[in-house]
Amino acid sequence: MLELGLILLVGVGAQIAASRLRIPSILLLLIGGLLVGPLSTLRGEDALPWLDPSGIFGDVLKPLVGLSVAVILFEGGLTLRFSEIERTRRVVMNLCTFGALVTWFLAAAAAWILIPDMTIRLALLIGAILIVTGPTVIIPMLAHIRPKGPAGAVLKWEGIVTDPIGASIAVIVFEVLIAGQESAANEIFSGLGKTIVAGGLLGALGAWLLRVSLVRDWVPEHLHNAASLLVVIMVYAGCDAIQHESGLLGVTLMGVILANQKTLDVRHILEFKENLRVLLISALFVVLSADLTIEDLSKIGPGAVAFALALVLIVRPVGIWLSTLGQDLSWPDRIFMMAMAPRGIVAAAVASLFGLELARNGEPNAEVVAPTIFVVILVTVSLYGTLTPIIARRIGLSEPDPQGIAVLGAHAWSRSIAAALQARGIRVLLIDSNAGNVSASRMQELPTYRGNALAEHAIEEIDLSGIGRLLALTPNDEVNALVCQRFGRVLGRQRVWQLPPAGETKRGSTLSRELRGRMLFDQSATYGNLASRVSSGHVVKSTRLSDSFTWDSYRTLYGANALALFVISESGNVRVAEAGAVNEPKPGDTVVGLVDPESLFIGSPFAGDDKPNP
Repeated sequence: MLELGLILLVGVGAQIAASRLRIPSILLLLIGGLLVGPLSTLRGEDALPWLDPSGIFGDVLKPLVGLSVAVILFEGGLTLRFSEIERTRRVVMNLCTFGALVTWFLAAAAAWILIPDMTIRLALLIGAILIVTGPTVIIPMLAHIRPKGPAGAVLKWEGIVTDPIGASIAVIVFEVLIAGQESAANEIFSGLGKTIVAGGLLGALGAWLLRVSLVRDWVPEHLHNAASLLVVIMVYAGCDAIQHESGLLGVTLMGVILANQKTLDVRHILEFKENLRVLLISALFVVLSADLTIEDLSKIGPGAVAFALALVLIVRPVGIWLSTLGQDLSWPDRIFMMAMAPRGIVAAAVASLFGLELARNGEPNAEVVAPTIFVVILVTVSLYGTLTPIIARRIGLSEPDPQGIAVLGAHAWSRSIAAALQARGIRVLLIDSNAGNVSASRMQELPTYRGNALAEHAIEEIDLSGIGRLLALTPNDEVNALVCQRFGRVLGRQRVWQLPPAGETKRGSTLSRELRGRMLFDQSATYGNLASRVSSGHVVKSTRLSDSFTWDSYRTLYGANALALFVISESGNVRVAEAGAVNEPKPGDTVVGLVDPESLFIGSPFAGDDKPNP
């Protein structure tokens, strides 16, 4: 019981620490697993590890790892929409076919050359395992970097699709090693055929069964997530019974089919699987790294590190270059893709299982497989996690802290706010489905997206490059709350705001706190209040503060009714005024506020002074 609790303690604790430190969580998960596993035996002679996964789970460890990986890949498949890659579909196909083969053979060659005592047979297995990248690492990194252009979508597709492909090829190589050279051709063709047939048929059947069951209400709504988990496990187990590891292809295909059908909304299933994925990844990385031994770690030498560096510096760039020849893809996109190929949970799981099986079957030097893959994971995640964000910024594909603001609602006074921000060099994007509002925005040369922000593919279609915040300014409080909820998953809950609901009372909000964004400007700044102010002559005005014209001077000049909306620092950072927050602007800051130019305080020494209103 203590060891099971230790798995969750280390796993979830590493996730929380990584989130606070803004580093890839897999690094802390692997280090934590090593500390409570093999490294804990160094505390004394004959000391037992604090965590011994093989001792806890025994023969159940292998199927538990397989089922967990299946759930993770199904969740990844649910995020893959064909609309993301309409222009780059050929690039994705090249990466997942020709690029996978290039990675396989180049990685195998590098392993054979650089790792001492490495046989060609084991090198081919390691190369096959490393076809996979790591969606469990890539997707959080993409969410952090938020690259412009198509490269992000291509990398997400590659990471998820190549996982079952690489695992399937690794299985075939593994079976050839077990069967011997005499049966090699038979094992290859038989394995490929079974994988394609089992994964394809059962994956499609599982997607159809789940869709029909939920659409026709055969399953109560509160059991949708449980039913989807059941179907995923049955598809994986059924495929695996026909051909080892073909279940990964089946569940990934099942997720892709469900993500691209039109009759069933899968967002609630996806949200459940996302939460489950975090727990599974936390436990799996800790368990797999803790299952290594000191003897395994002792086999890691300079050759394994050199091999990992060769994957980063040679294998990945060559694979991307060959896969994108003749394709409509910019060089910044290609460079970014060359700088992103961390390995993740699938590589770790497959390597752990196959290395152990080969060692049991007497394969020479088989015990180096798992440690080598873990070195690759640590090196690639460390390098890509630290260097790729820097590279993305240097080549213009990413901003470290985007200051742009998306505004939901393109009515007259929200256009005034957007125009004031744009005049100060802040990127703005108005979102509205009203044709008249959109036309008026474009006449003012304000970037505008016409469509429903709550539509199924809105987030994928809206260009959020350079956008770091969202303001919901519509007269509908419920729509504002729903949009904040949805965009909060992309931008972060701390970066979405909405107008205070009109039904706000002393007892509290008519909307639950967890269902809404942060409150904008002032508690009284409802849509009706702001519209009334604008109709009575209030205007949006930018005013720069100085040592002689301070925040107190500003309030004296414009009176108590002036409403600060934004504060822009000299460096260009934007701070959104929030209801209840006290953070006074400083000299050098520019205050964007809603003021009444007709009611300047007559006694103010600044009345009629044009200097504070450039």
